[in-house]
Amino acid sequence: MSTKAVQFTNGCRPSAPRSSPPRLASLLVDLSANLRPARILVGQFLDYLRIERALAHNTILAYRRDLEHLLQLYQADAARSLLEWLSPGSIAKFLRVLSEQGLSEASIARHLAAVRMFCRYLVIVGHLSSSPAEVMSQPKGWHRLPKTISQQRVQELLASPQGDTPLALRDRALLELAYATGMRAEELANLKTADINFSVGYLRCIGKGSRERIIPLGRRAAQCVQQYLDKGRLPPENSPKVLFLSRQNLPLSRIDVFRIVKKHARKAGLAGTLSPHTLRHSFATHLLAGGADLRSVQEMLGHVDVTTTQIYTHVDISHLKEVHRKFHPRA
Repeated sequence: MSTKAVQFTNGCRPSAPRSSPPRLASLLVDLSANLRPARILVGQFLDYLRIERALAHNTILAYRRDLEHLLQLYQADAARSLLEWLSPGSIAKFLRVLSEQGLSEASIARHLAAVRMFCRYLVIVGHLSSSPAEVMSQPKGWHRLPKTISQQRVQELLASPQGDTPLALRDRALLELAYATGMRAEELANLKTADINFSVGYLRCIGKGSRERIIPLGRRAAQCVQQYLDKGRLPPENSPKVLFLSRQNLPLSRIDVFRIVKKHARKAGLAGTLSPHTLRHSFATHLLAGGADLRSVQEMLGHVDVTTTQIYTHVDISHLKEVHRKFHPRA
């Protein structure tokens, strides 16, 4: 079979609401009968990620999409079982198909990570004696630099919510908190009023994999959140426990947080696509440019591996030029 004949699709979006995800194994057993055993294995793996590893729902769905692509390639050779088919050769072929279809190196690396995790699970449960994916090398190449905005642009964005209406107070508090803490959109949406300690200036954030971290709040963000609690929000005892509420006094979703950031980016005249993650990237970049150490930024971002944080060290070229000019003898 020519590798170019395989065209991956993404028709695997979940229909269940995010708040109460079903058992993912049940989502994967409704297609062709010859693939049913393979889909059951993948579904059991996804349930393992959810129950045993406590991974975030969106992370599990990303694994699911990537493994769907693997099963689409396997489908052409489904006369053998998936366990017999999995080998360094079949995985290399899978990566080659992804490359021929124009996926970026980052996307190919993510697919390989999903296959590696799946194969490790198959070893853990005794279906495989060793993982065929461990011998595969990670695609090499330049990391894509995170998109950031300057401190001046951040100030323009934070000044966008005008007035003292409940929604303006909420949006101002949300934007200030996003930039002051580097929290992800889902973390902002799930933040509870009880997670904020104004007396010591810290908040408690529950991030990916239900990992907890403590983040400094910052004076300006604390002021805006306090104003929102005092004047723009129902008292916590009479409303949901989460901090940020909609016009109907319902918890905001991750998508709502994106919508609020994008709305004020347009109002501030900021060109291009700006999202909560842009503020997260800018938070990290501006901290490092100001002299913060890498380990502290790693802790505040909630990165498990410091190498994930290191990408921010080469974003602020102006800071590097200033260091070079100041310290190099022939600058």
